[in-house]
Amino acid sequence: MKKWTYNEVLLALYAYCHVPFNKANNSNSWIVKIASVIGRSPAAVKMKIGNLGAFDPLLKAKGIVGLSNTSQIDEIVWKDYNGKWDKLVYDAEMILTAEGEGLISNLVDLPQGSEAYYTAKRRINQDFFRCAVLSSYNNKCCISGISVPSLLEAAHIISWSTDAQKRTDPTNGICLNPLFHKAYDCFLMTITPDFRIVLSDEFILSIKDETTSNYLIHLQNRPITMPNRFLPNRDNLAEHYELYISRN
Repeated sequence: MKKWTYNEVLLALYAYCHVPFNKANNSNSWIVKIASVIGRSPAAVKMKIGNLGAFDPLLKAKGIVGLSNTSQIDEIVWKDYNGKWDKLVYDAEMILTAEGEGLISNLVDLPQGSEAYYTAKRRINQDFFRCAVLSSYNNKCCISGISVPSLLEAAHIISWSTDAQKRTDPTNGICLNPLFHKAYDCFLMTITPDFRIVLSDEFILSIKDETTSNYLIHLQNRPITMPNRFLPNRDNLAEHYELYISRN
């Protein structure tokens, strides 16, 4: 059996971040894409994603252990990139672009000149952040449970403009529908460091429909639906919570 190379496992990890762990299958577009690039079967890539899941502490905490037949190179790649998601995005996209499969290859409307690289990097990072966050929550809003992809957004806990280092980090994200995303950004609601929902009086009282108002009241202090991967960073949640308190 042909041994997996470092770059092949790197690309499998990139797919791991994009594919909901419990929905990985041989027809998934990311799995098919990576399989094509590295010359392996979708089944082999799916199995490698399962191997990488064995190193994910959040999966272990939820009783999901991944596959057991991991290799030394799997662990090395995981340690090299876990928490260094900007580096993973850059390295993976460089490999994919060299094969004509990277997102850069598809950005045909880029501006000319030096601005092109920075525009491409920003778009790729935004795409990675959204995919990684939504797939972590199995494409469901962590508050409402809405699962229509067009009604889901990857909300930054610490805003995009506040901390450039956290822009791509999926642990700085939560999956919300547009209403709760906007409310979160405007500090009309927050999520506590112990993952509970807090809605402001202003938000609740602004709703005149009794059924909707009662729904919001019912959400107060309830836990969010937890992700399978990329647990929201508690320090980031605490920072948003303190700002929420200061403004309400």
